[in-house]
Amino acid sequence: MSGGPLQAAGRTSLVDAAIEQLRAQLSSGSWQVGDRIPTEHELAEQLQVGRNTVREAVRVLVHAGMLQSRQGEGTFVRSTSDPAAVLHGVQRSGVRDVLEVRGALENEAARLAALRHTAEDLARMRAALDAEAHVLATEPERAGREASVEHDLEFHTAMVESAHNPALTEVYRYFSASVRESMRAAFGDQEMPEVDLDSHRGLVDAIASGDPEAAEAASRLLIADPMGTVARLLH
Repeated sequence: MSGGPLQAAGRTSLVDAAIEQLRAQLSSGSWQVGDRIPTEHELAEQLQVGRNTVREAVRVLVHAGMLQSRQGEGTFVRSTSDPAAVLHGVQRSGVRDVLEVRGALENEAARLAALRHTAEDLARMRAALDAEAHVLATEPERAGREASVEHDLEFHTAMVESAHNPALTEVYRYFSASVRESMRAAFGDQEMPEVDLDSHRGLVDAIASGDPEAAEAASRLLIADPMGTVARLLH
């Protein structure tokens, strides 16, 4: 096996340190796709940590899709590309950056949804808006705002899923959660604009019309308010 001995992991966060060093071996090319990595015992000696620490680190990388365990054969390299690095990069991005990407995903989803939606998709989006309207009209301000956020997320997720592109849906789910968490952390719930239900309904109507250009335009209009608020708060 190519590559020299791994550096000893520190005493703090041993599993995290072991994971990072194993990732370094993978990304550096020391281990190639298809290679069998050293045994648990060998890795424990190289990292100077316990076998339980190595076992947990390998389990994390198997879950991430970088390694593959084969019963009775050992653990093999499945991919040297680290998806976690991409996600960590997104987490370090600013709220405006992530919101812009989410908007781009929604705009493309709206365009595709106009071409591919079903009657059930339209019904689901409208049901989410009806639920949100009911909450805003009947519940106390704070509780209502929390519930409104959840219904709004249901609407946008339903809209994206109406594009019937599983890859787009999964990417959107990640960015959507990141945007919500980033906005709350940076600005607080009370700083964000109220939901414009008329614009949301306009987007559904545009999708229902089957016109992809109109649907994309309606989506751009919808994202304009939160984008404007973020721009204002960042200056």
